[in-house]
Amino acid sequence: MAKNDLIGGALWDAYSNKVSERMDNPTHLGVLTQKDADEKGAKLIVADYGAESCGDAVRLYWLVDSNDTIIDAKFKSFGCGTAIASSDMMVELCLGKKVQDAVKITNLDVEHALRDDPDTPAVPGQKMHCSVMAYDVIKKAAGIYLGKDAADFESEIIVCECARVSLSTIKEVIKLNDLKSVEEITNYTKAGAFCKSCIKPGGHEAREYYLVDILAQVRAEMDKESVKKVADKGGDIAFAEMTIAQKVRAIDKVIDEHIRPMLMMDGGDMEILDIKDTSDGFIDVYIRYLGACSGCASGATGTLYAIESILQENLHPNIRVLPI
Repeated sequence: MAKNDLIGGALWDAYSNKVSERMDNPTHLGVLTQKDADEKGAKLIVADYGAESCGDAVRLYWLVDSNDTIIDAKFKSFGCGTAIASSDMMVELCLGKKVQDAVKITNLDVEHALRDDPDTPAVPGQKMHCSVMAYDVIKKAAGIYLGKDAADFESEIIVCECARVSLSTIKEVIKLNDLKSVEEITNYTKAGAFCKSCIKPGGHEAREYYLVDILAQVRAEMDKESVKKVADKGGDIAFAEMTIAQKVRAIDKVIDEHIRPMLMMDGGDMEILDIKDTSDGFIDVYIRYLGACSGCASGATGTLYAIESILQENLHPNIRVLPI
């Protein structure tokens, strides 16, 4: 099946060259038989795994020698192009490893190995879940070979049991794609799409991790990193690059230091209602006057000019203050 039959041509910029090559020409696609195992004096392991989150399935074949080393491996896959590419890379990462080491391979290892360069994701965030099958079928194969339950090899923290999505995958997808809602996490990873018990507390037995908490934590970490970058850069451009939440905090700080004391002396106050970046380069700050300021039109006009001037001087010259 050609790559343009698997996904729309317009999406190709979001896929690495390694992914597209393995979609069309998987290196390790095939079958290993007991005859192959007998010829090499190895043990044949066949493991199947199906991903309910997207309907894909993969079968993994291993030939393992007497030293527990995987001397040959193949796969068969039913699924999308990303699942095929991920399965192909998964097999490559297994080859030559001892079973006890192969079981440590994660879906993130597979995705990173498919990157053309270390800093650019190999697939769009919403296709990350396709590499989860590789992660699970390895544990299934190792369990068969060592006579253990696949769960015994679980080193990743699984947040969504239904879609088998790990904590590290969710965190990475949030960061890579600047996700801001649980709905976006579900769209990108399938986590929370089924029984929904991993979304938030209540209605199910207690869990250690919930999507709402993970999102809040990662967003806080991202904001902290962004603030550090802003501090390192300094100047007007830094403010323009802040997130809305960061802009609100920066404006609040200036208001608290330079504006609010002035308003409160006259029995008034103000609050920020919204901030919007305009297409012509302005940063519009929508405010509402409170207390005495809200009933004095002439005073509000003079105060508006003062607020706008102070914010422009301290944060960005293109700030416009608009009362509502």
